[in-house]
Amino acid sequence: MDEIKILLLHKNSAQIAFLSALVREIGQVETSQFPEEAVTLAAGPPLNVLIVEQSLANSSRLKESLSPKTSVLITGEREAAAREIIKAWPPEYFIDFVPFPSTDEHKQGFLRAVKIAAEYSGLKYDLERISSRKLSEEKVKEVYSEIKEIKNFINDNLVKELERRVALQVRYLWFQRRKQKIEDILRKIYIASDVSSLLDTVTDIKELVQASGITFYILDENETLGKYLKPLVWDDAFLSHPEFAKYIALLDSEDFAAQVVRQREEINLAHFESDKRLSKRYVEHLKNPLRSILGVPIMHEKEVIGVLEVYNRLDKGELSKYGFIREDQQMLRGLSEHISLAMTKLNLIQHDALTGLLRPDAFFEKVIQKISTLSKRRQEIGSYAVVMGDVDWFKNYNDRMGHEAGNRLLRQLAGVLKSSIREDDLICRYGGEEFLFFLTGVNSLEEACILTERIRKNVEETYFENEEAQPRNNLTMSFGVTLLPKREDFFAAISKYDLKKISNEADMALAEAKGKRFANARPLTDAEREITKNKVCAYHRDLQDKDKKAAVIKPYREEFFEEKRKFERLYVSTLLLYGENGHFSVTKTVNLSLGGVRIYSDSKLPLAKTIDLFLILGNKATPFKGDVIYSQKASEESVRYHTGLKFKEMAAKERKALENYLSSLPRKEAA
Repeated sequence: MDEIKILLLHKNSAQIAFLSALVREIGQVETSQFPEEAVTLAAGPPLNVLIVEQSLANSSRLKESLSPKTSVLITGEREAAAREIIKAWPPEYFIDFVPFPSTDEHKQGFLRAVKIAAEYSGLKYDLERISSRKLSEEKVKEVYSEIKEIKNFINDNLVKELERRVALQVRYLWFQRRKQKIEDILRKIYIASDVSSLLDTVTDIKELVQASGITFYILDENETLGKYLKPLVWDDAFLSHPEFAKYIALLDSEDFAAQVVRQREEINLAHFESDKRLSKRYVEHLKNPLRSILGVPIMHEKEVIGVLEVYNRLDKGELSKYGFIREDQQMLRGLSEHISLAMTKLNLIQHDALTGLLRPDAFFEKVIQKISTLSKRRQEIGSYAVVMGDVDWFKNYNDRMGHEAGNRLLRQLAGVLKSSIREDDLICRYGGEEFLFFLTGVNSLEEACILTERIRKNVEETYFENEEAQPRNNLTMSFGVTLLPKREDFFAAISKYDLKKISNEADMALAEAKGKRFANARPLTDAEREITKNKVCAYHRDLQDKDKKAAVIKPYREEFFEEKRKFERLYVSTLLLYGENGHFSVTKTVNLSLGGVRIYSDSKLPLAKTIDLFLILGNKATPFKGDVIYSQKASEESVRYHTGLKFKEMAAKERKALENYLSSLPRKEAA
């Protein structure tokens, strides 16, 4: 058709004026605020596009009187409601939803949707003029065959007319198939709930633009390399962490992808053998020699956050010598806009693409922010710990099961670790199979180790796919723990550099837990080798005894007694009297169970000593006897001790009184 006709149907006159000015560059525009009037206007000259506000789109008059050759675009704010309206329209209509263009970015998408709808309508009108019925794909083949048979018997003009008809029908069918593919890709992008499902769309994108390979980069940064492009998918392959290094592109390097970021512009090239931007990555690591390349930036608020790159365009299965066409470039540009929105929704700027956990820089920033907030609330300075965790024998798992299985494992493990920490704690993927934790509200190294031991145990008790292939038929983790220094000057000007130094201490303790020793450390004994890995080690920064300086890293279970809990432990505070040096001292319980009790004592009680106890259960003092199983300082600055007592020689009457008391407590106090 020579002239495109557009009809706007909208209740709001101001929005009609806005949309009319926006789409006037595409064709002739008519407007209406009422469906009845719109029906009359649509009955005139052929109408290409109806743009209708979604509250008016369900009009039965419109559906009955509008020609199927008219494309319908429903606009509004509620996409889910619009999709339900679309289902009620007859299937022969081209109908789609496009959000109201409230921003400049949305205006471009709106205009693009109107142009596509107009082109689709124009094809239908052209086909109607040429033929009274549509040709199926099978009929196209028959027509071509007939053309070949009759070319020698009819004049050239008729042959050309038949060929033109077939070409129009082929173009129409091609347009339908491509539109459906684009809709399928967009649907996958917008329902992506994690990075893995978002990356699953890259194969579809590659097929859409008929490329032989595709790469998906995100922009990353660290102190060593500065800003660089890290491929999550390289030439169709989904990468694990150890593989990233040889595929990254530094932003200041001579490289096609790096140029896309620096100039914020697309590249579309073919035949560039002598081009300096053909870097080592492309020459050595692509599956096939590079003959053509198309790269587009993924933008967020005028900043590049990633790059989509496709290689070697194919034409009917063969390598095209002309490279990617303009339509390929337009499609990739449009898809990159939608991918940008999905990346923003998934927060890939701050979160690790594989696990969804924080990335290191964002993690350290949140730690500094949390310390600053708690300091302003006058929380105790120094009640923080840093923990480094590492998967035991992960290389063994990766080598035997493959990188994709290793990636699935890390995703599952991230979920277990996240559910194992408390609400105020933080976790990040530090690199590869290493994870870094920030624990708040811990008053001692012992308490930090107890919390870490809980994480370790959760991993040990969780079943992971193919963990039977691990050396001990189980997938486990080792951990190193350290406290932040309890100095006001440290917290007054804490920086990422300070936190990374603290993380190195946790890393040293982790090395001990995994059985890695330093040059000046004693070698492992045979017994220690048997229990290497799957444990927690602590870094002691402030040991006072100079003779112990060589052993500042100690296994948690050697340094701290771990009570064997046979009974449920309740964190309840009640009065308790304990005998010491011929008299009774009064204190309160920290926790209590049928097996024993933990208390605060004013002095260190001798181990294995049996002492007399009076426990206040409700309003009655009940006598017990208990053995001291540990007695250690509550913290380095504290003058009080944590003492654990195991009940012994308990008479039936006292046991029954204790059982009744514990059963009466609210279960929310259970540890």
